Amino acid sequence: MMSRFFFGLGLLSATALVHPAFASDARTLQIVVSTDRQSLAVYDGSEVVATSKVSTGKQGHSTPLGIFSILEKQRYHESNIYSDSPMPFMQRLTWSGIALHESGYVPNHPASHGCVRMPKAFAEMLFKMTDRGVHVVISDRPLVPQPVESTALFQPQPAPATGPLFAGLELRPTTSSFLPQPEPVQVATNDAASLPMPPVAPEIAAADEAPLRILITRRELRDNVRDLQDILNGLGYETGTPDGLLGPATVQAIGDFKKAHDVVTSGGLVSPALMKAVYAIAGKGEPPNGEVMVRQDFKPLFQAPAIIADPQEALGTHFFTAHNVDKLSGKAEWYGITLEDDLSKDARKRLGITSEARSQSLSAAESALDRITIPDDARRHIEDLLSSGSSLTITDAGVSSETGNGTDFITITKRGGLGGKG
Repeated sequence: MMSRFFFGLGLLSATALVHPAFASDARTLQIVVSTDRQSLAVYDGSEVVATSKVSTGKQGHSTPLGIFSILEKQRYHESNIYSDSPMPFMQRLTWSGIALHESGYVPNHPASHGCVRMPKAFAEMLFKMTDRGVHVVISDRPLVPQPVESTALFQPQPAPATGPLFAGLELRPTTSSFLPQPEPVQVATNDAASLPMPPVAPEIAAADEAPLRILITRRELRDNVRDLQDILNGLGYETGTPDGLLGPATVQAIGDFKKAHDVVTSGGLVSPALMKAVYAIAGKGEPPNGEVMVRQDFKPLFQAPAIIADPQEALGTHFFTAHNVDKLSGKAEWYGITLEDDLSKDARKRLGITSEARSQSLSAAESALDRITIPDDARRHIEDLLSSGSSLTITDAGVSSETGNGTDFITITKRGGLGGKG
């Protein structure tokens, strides 16, 4: 079982290699940056591989906090928007401009314009250690991955066949509107402005060795509308092709359904009461209030509904990575970190969150895992594809606008200031 993962590493005032041999599989490495300590640690599971001092964003240009992964690597990079500023051994974390890179000025305090600066020798060493996809967690305090044992975590074996939780709902390609297609920009800014988000509908890919990226979060309106359309079509109320959009046909179908079944609702057109009534009349059970989304090799794979128990309670933000996935024994080792998140008052109101007590308890991660139920077919598909280096993020925060084409799931727990050169 886990406890809150706030354990210090000791003050890291200089670059230090604390393990003589690097991990053999870069996919299981995880980089943790502490803006409070101005330190960076590389982990393989809970084992420290290397450490260094760093310099993160200064006041007004603070480095965003959250869960990232390395999207691109360039041995030598120059910003073409900030006076050709040199950024050797650049490892990009967002397409909007946050990166790890070498700098000749790495004091023991925040000094960058949003990026994570590293001393030359360490930046070069880290560049050789990592691959694209290696996770980077940035927090305002030191965090140490801890072993996690929970029956709710995925294992490389089929789940027991107990019947589908959501009858009539199948795994579906990702069609949510969170998939932006930003033009890659030169690393130099942490501007977190929203990016355009055209819908994408990829095919479900065949299994390969690329680690999975799994995100479980609260549902968006479009997910509810799409499933509502599908069920109403099945009940004879024609909405057209389910697309998650509240077009005239869907609005008419909702009105016809409510009139035919004498359903009175309040709180918006697609309210919890309407969803509950539609699911009940269709014999579908409880309507989902969560979503599990899966990516592989920086591309959407599929998504499926989930049920979050006690939705008025915040889940918090928790990040888990799988190691030593053994398909023969049906076992995988999991390591976890809990991050502090920064949900606004408006966000909590929109999500219906009235209490954060459980998300701030010592057992917050276990509590979040235990509250989530996903369909058996989704679990089986994930476990069929599970490999070492796969990750799971649980968060109330939804899908960040930084998540898009050519990224894993990016979770922002606290945004930085306006960007500048690294």
